[in-house]
Amino acid sequence: MERVRLFDKTFKTFIPNRKIEQAIDKVAEKMNADFKDCTDIPVLLCVLNGSILFTAELMKRLSFNCELVSIKLSSYSGTESTGNVRQMMGLTADIKGRRVIIVEDIVDSGNTIVELRKILAEKGASRSYICTMLLKPESCRKDLHPEYVAMEIPNDFIVGFGLDYNEIGRNLKDIYVLDEDNNG
Repeated sequence: MERVRLFDKTFKTFIPNRKIEQAIDKVAEKMNADFKDCTDIPVLLCVLNGSILFTAELMKRLSFNCELVSIKLSSYSGTESTGNVRQMMGLTADIKGRRVIIVEDIVDSGNTIVELRKILAEKGASRSYICTMLLKPESCRKDLHPEYVAMEIPNDFIVGFGLDYNEIGRNLKDIYVLDEDNNG
């Protein structure tokens, strides 16, 4: 089991890249089936910075036309969610009357998705879908039913494959979990 040190914390391998790639294959397959005959061009909304890698891998596997748009929201400080969602960068395109697929790295409390759906409704999206690489069902306090979930995980703090600890660790190809035995 590989370990990495990020600032003051040690993390150990949790989900190897091979399993991440397989999960993305399955999500893309379902999306391709759902959108295969669409005549509109759905918007893939990359929620920065965490979902950059997931969005890139997902897009390579999609067989329908889509437009890539970004937004940047923040609710984390260190390893804890603050509960407050701040918009750091607005939408990079007009989504009025369009279907929007929110591409998230992780859905935990659900606060970000609820806020994002509110923003999309205000901007005139005709419909929004949730596509998340990771879902923490135990910690989701909102009534959310993501249409596309690559993997469900327990309520642990993780890094890698886009997810960070104080802005580092996003570049790791595997997903790592906090190593409780080495963080005393």
